[in-house]
Amino acid sequence: MFVAPDPGLMRLRNSSRAVIGVALAVVMAELCGLSLTASITGGLGALLALFTVLDSTVRAQRLTTALLPAAGFPVLALATALHDLPLVRDAAFLAVVFAGVYARRWGPRGHALGIFGFMMFFVTQFLHARPGQLPELYAAVGLALLSAGAARFVLWPIERRTPPPAAPPGLPGTGLARPTTRQAFQATAACGFALTIGQALSDDRWYWAVGTAWWIFVNTTSRGETLVRGFRRVLGTVIGIAAGLLIAVPLHGAPAPTAALVAVCVFGIFYTAAPSYSWMMFFVTVMAGLLYGLLGVLHPGLLLLRFQETAIGALGAALAVVIVLPVTTHAANDAWIQRALHCVRASTAATLDRLAGDPDADPAPHAAELELLLGRVRMALAPLVHPLSPLRARKARARQVLALLDDCAREVRGLVAVAADPQASHDARLAAACWRVQAAVEALIAPHGAAELTAPAAPRPAAAAESALAHLHGLEHALVALATPLRTDPRAPLIPAA
Repeated sequence: MFVAPDPGLMRLRNSSRAVIGVALAVVMAELCGLSLTASITGGLGALLALFTVLDSTVRAQRLTTALLPAAGFPVLALATALHDLPLVRDAAFLAVVFAGVYARRWGPRGHALGIFGFMMFFVTQFLHARPGQLPELYAAVGLALLSAGAARFVLWPIERRTPPPAAPPGLPGTGLARPTTRQAFQATAACGFALTIGQALSDDRWYWAVGTAWWIFVNTTSRGETLVRGFRRVLGTVIGIAAGLLIAVPLHGAPAPTAALVAVCVFGIFYTAAPSYSWMMFFVTVMAGLLYGLLGVLHPGLLLLRFQETAIGALGAALAVVIVLPVTTHAANDAWIQRALHCVRASTAATLDRLAGDPDADPAPHAAELELLLGRVRMALAPLVHPLSPLRARKARARQVLALLDDCAREVRGLVAVAADPQASHDARLAAACWRVQAAVEALIAPHGAAELTAPAAPRPAAAAESALAHLHGLEHALVALATPLRTDPRAPLIPAA
């Protein structure tokens, strides 16, 4: 969590801005005389707006933020109206789950609107909101979105200077390009299981099981990813409950220290979301305990129930991905690794065009996309490199793949520097090296056996002394080395028997 790369301090800046946006939303609600329930709703609304709106342009982010009420307000009205009709409420909640996941087929905007709609239903259960509170809930959410927009687009417009890279889609033809229908059925089945068992355990706090099942399916593709994410969610919850017993319970809902600690938790949620799902869940769990303290209902038994409901939700997600339209971990691994290799090839091609004199060619966007793709590769390979995985040979190969892809990313970052150097275009050796790298990628992504990779020749001493050629040679070497782990049968032992 603390040593993970943070290029341009983007995570640090986003986390700090989130604290400002959430704090502004709560302050605005309090100044308007809204109730504590409405203030908490507003704070959570601002957090969601800043956390889930991930469009690739500032203009698209503004439009998505403006559309959040269209998804959230009808769900708020539905959830409060059905509060005293459990069977109808449960059916409506599952319908919201299905629609929210299915909306992801429309990209980052659908993803954000689906999450926001689901969480409005969830928050209504969390706060036990009634129809009479609907006007002030609308007011709180409206103020929250204005506050989040002010923090994001006016007070601290980070994306104006550093546009966020587009989220990586799946590869066509792999079965992973449009997984939304399959995931919608999986998530609905998981949430249905969680809802049924969760209500048998508690009539009041069953929604934690549903929320756990829902969030486990966010940004996962294969059954292996989903199982590991469920484990990490339970682990983070357990650690968060232990911290809640030491921190939240003794506070007894004291406003000032609780508000300060909630701010710390908001920062932690945003700062740890990318590198560590377990630590993100730790901060979410501690924040939930602090909010229960503000509402005056916190006690150790409630935190134990929180753990039980989380375990039920994780179990529901595990059963759903194994039984309902499963996608194997191997298929997801191959799809994301192939996409990363295509991105390496695009980066090299852009560098070559830039060196040839094309002023519009720029490898920097491809390098940024590669960082996102490597995040997806790490998530896809997480089941294989997990400490509890019994598949030793696959674990070793997966670690080798990750290390070599990290080497590729480091060398691609060097290519960005190459393209920015006006003197580099005068060296014909760079163009030749770019062609060799592209040939290595082509051989690697070709069907097994269709092309052979040969180890690159050692560079001449003069070339090794130049950083540009060294980056290209290192990239070619990493690509050739990738052939061994990627083209070995997954069931084969790591070292063939003599």
